[in-house]
Amino acid sequence: MFKIIIGVIIVAFMVIGGYMMLDPQLNGTSGGVTEVAETFSYTIEGEVSKPGTYVLSDVVTMADLIEAAGGAIKNTDERSYYDDYELTSGKTYYIGGKFDTTDVCSNTEIAKVNINVDVQDTLMSINGITSSIASSIVSYRQEHGSFRVIEDLLEVYGIGPATYRKIRNYVILHG
Repeated sequence: MFKIIIGVIIVAFMVIGGYMMLDPQLNGTSGGVTEVAETFSYTIEGEVSKPGTYVLSDVVTMADLIEAAGGAIKNTDERSYYDDYELTSGKTYYIGGKFDTTDVCSNTEIAKVNINVDVQDTLMSINGITSSIASSIVSYRQEHGSFRVIEDLLEVYGIGPATYRKIRNYVILHG
């Protein structure tokens, strides 16, 4: 019995050794060097062909992310983003629309305010922007410069996620 066990062990070592010679991947070495590029994830919502999360590498601009998401659609409001803005990994970006998609019969554009140039009274014309929020937007703009993405509104005092979601389709950055 002891001789049979020794024989099985020897045969097992021979089989494993043979496979290692045939496939160098089994012993942890590879025939070549493989480099893995650093990748980052970005999420895009709104008026693009395929909203979702995308894993991209290198420096990614808004134009790159929109292209990865299948491009802008007919309803995209180009005034709601800057093509050349360099994105931050792990964040979600929103692309606004020209028309209200919940109203199928609508053929008039959504009334929007420009958060980079409009005065407090004009900003307050949007439902969800109170006088204190409008004042905070103007103050933020004066302290930090122009808004580069709509998501910068989340940095404004008084705007939380709920308010941001309520107003994001009613603001533009330029034009």
